[in-house]
Amino acid sequence: MPKVHLLPEDVISKIAAGEVIERPASVIKELVENSLDAGSDSIEVHLKDGGKTLIRVKDNGHGIEKDDLERIFLRHATSKIRSADDLFDIHSLGFRGEALYSIGAIADVTVHSKTPEQNDGWELQLRGGQRLNLRPSSIAGHGTEIYIQELFFNTPARKKFLKSNTAEIHQILTTFLPYTLLHKDHRFLLKHQDRALIDITPCNDLTERAAQVLNLEKNHLIQASQGFPERGYTVKMVLGDINIKRFRRDMQFIFINNRPVFNKNIAYNMNQIYRLIMAPDEFPFFAVYIHMPAEDIDVNVHPTKREVKLKNENEICSILRALCEQHLMTKSKGKVVMNFGGRRGEQTQGQEATKNALQYAYTKEMSEIPTHLFESPQPGTDDTAYAYPRSSDNTFYQGIQPPQAQNFYVPGQNISDQDHRNWQAELSQARYIGSFINKYLLFEMTDSLFLIDQHAAQERIFYEQFIQQIDKGNVEVQPLLSPILIKLSPQELLAWEDSGEKFERSGFSCTRFDEETLAVHAHPRLIKDVEKAVRNLLDAGGITTFDHDTIARRACKASVVTGDRLSKEQAEYQRDRLVKCLDPFTCPHGRPIVIELTEKFLDKQFLRK
Repeated sequence: MPKVHLLPEDVISKIAAGEVIERPASVIKELVENSLDAGSDSIEVHLKDGGKTLIRVKDNGHGIEKDDLERIFLRHATSKIRSADDLFDIHSLGFRGEALYSIGAIADVTVHSKTPEQNDGWELQLRGGQRLNLRPSSIAGHGTEIYIQELFFNTPARKKFLKSNTAEIHQILTTFLPYTLLHKDHRFLLKHQDRALIDITPCNDLTERAAQVLNLEKNHLIQASQGFPERGYTVKMVLGDINIKRFRRDMQFIFINNRPVFNKNIAYNMNQIYRLIMAPDEFPFFAVYIHMPAEDIDVNVHPTKREVKLKNENEICSILRALCEQHLMTKSKGKVVMNFGGRRGEQTQGQEATKNALQYAYTKEMSEIPTHLFESPQPGTDDTAYAYPRSSDNTFYQGIQPPQAQNFYVPGQNISDQDHRNWQAELSQARYIGSFINKYLLFEMTDSLFLIDQHAAQERIFYEQFIQQIDKGNVEVQPLLSPILIKLSPQELLAWEDSGEKFERSGFSCTRFDEETLAVHAHPRLIKDVEKAVRNLLDAGGITTFDHDTIARRACKASVVTGDRLSKEQAEYQRDRLVKCLDPFTCPHGRPIVIELTEKFLDKQFLRK
C-alpha cells in the first residue's frame, strides 16, 4: 500500500497560511502593503481585542473590480508579476499572491471595494477559504474596506499561542510604524477599541515625520542625503544625535526601495559608527532610506519579504558609514542634561517659563545628591533578611519561582551546600587589600585571593533588597523636587497605560506631562538611572504580566555603574552585605560575582612546585 499521498486542499491552505500569518500584526502588514500598492494615501486600521476579534482596514486606493474580486483569494493570484523574469524587477510590496489566500483560509473575511470607474461597489465574503457570497455593495467614494474576524478560528493550535491584547498591540505598532515613516505624505490612523493610538497627518519633511511618529525632539534629528548616479543609488538618512539614546535597538529602521527590511550588516555598521558618541550599552535612533536598481536586490527570499539579498552589500555599507559619520561629527548637538518643554520641540511662552523653573530646580536637586552609592540600612529594616529565603526543602516561598537553570550560569554548581557556606564564611573574613581599575575588589584570605566585581555585587544586593520590598509592598522611594521628563514611544506609552497599579507598586510615581511625555515624580531609592529603569520596565508590553523577579532584574540594570571608586570602608560594607545575600556568587543576569584564585593555582602559573 503506498505511503505517499497528496494532502487535502484545506490542509495545504492552513500550512501555507502558517508561513505568512503568525499573528494579527502579520495580517496588518499584508493588508497595509496591499493598500499602498493600490495607490492609497489614506489608510485606517481599526482593531478589537488586539486584532484577535476584528481587524478592519480601509483605504482610498484604486479599488478592485468585480472580476478581480473573485480571484484575489485564490492561491498565487496576483496582478504584480506575470513571469519569472519579473522577480528580478519588483516595484511593489506584494507580488507572491499568498497573503490574501492565507488570510482567507484562517478567518472570516468580508471585502467591500469600488473602483473610480464603477457606479456601485461589490462585496465578497469568505469563511475558512470558502466563498459565501458575492453581491453589490453601496460604497461612498472609491477604495477598499476589508474586515478580518475570528482570526485562527479553524486553527486552534495557532490561536492558543496568541498573547495578551497589550502584547499583540505592541507587535502591531512595531509592524505599523515603519510604513508611517516611509510614506510621509500619507495619512495613517490606527485605533484599538475605538481609541486612536496613531493618527498621523501628511507632512513634507522626513525629520518632522520621525518626530511626529516616534515622539522625538526634532531639534535632535539630523537629515542627510547623497546620490550616486553612476551606481544608481540614492541614500537618505534621519539620524538621532547623542540626546536620543535607547537601551535596545527598537528605533532603528532600514528601508530599501520603499520596503521596510531587516539587514544585519547594515544595522551593524550603523551601530558601530554610533560607538563614537555613545556608550556600548546605549543604542541610537536612525532611519535609512536606500533606493537602488531593482535588479540589485532580491526580495523573494521569504514569504514575509522582510529579508532581502543585496548585490554589492559591502559597498553600500561603506557608503552608509561615511555619510553617517560625516553628519554625526559635523552636525550633532551637544548633550542636553534634561529636556523640558512642549510637544514636538515647540514651546509656548508659558511652557518656556515652566522650562526655566524646572531646569533651575533640577540643577539644584542634582547638586545636593550625595556622590557615593552606598547607604546604611534605614531604621527598622532587617539587614539580614533574604528577598525570598529558601525553606528546608530548598524551594522558594510566596510563589516566586527560582530562575531556570539553562538561563543562568551559577558558579560552583557541583559544590555541596556545606562547601558553599564555608566559601561565604571565608569571604566574610577576608582582608581587603585594594581594587583594580575601580572595577574589581581584592580580598585576601590565607591561601586564596577573592576578586569581586563591584558592579555585579551591587546589582545582586539591590536586586534582592528590591524584590523583598516589592513583595512586602514597601518600596523605599526617592521623591523628586521636580519631575524627570521622559518622551516615550507609542509602544512605551501603551505599556505604561496598561501597567497601572503594578508600576506604582514598584516605586515609580508617574503622570502624563503631555500626550507623549511621562513625568516621573518619585522612583525607588535603589535606582540610579531613572530613564533606563523606566524604559527597561516598559520594554515589550509593560510589567502587567511580570513577577517580582522579572521586575527587579529589569530595574536593577539601572542601579549602579562600574568605575565608582570605593573606600576601604565602602568595599568592606559591600562585601558584608553581599555574603548575606541568597546567592552571593551570581548577579541577577547570570554573571559570576566572585572569583577565587588559590595559592596552588598561582604557583602553577609561575611554574613553582
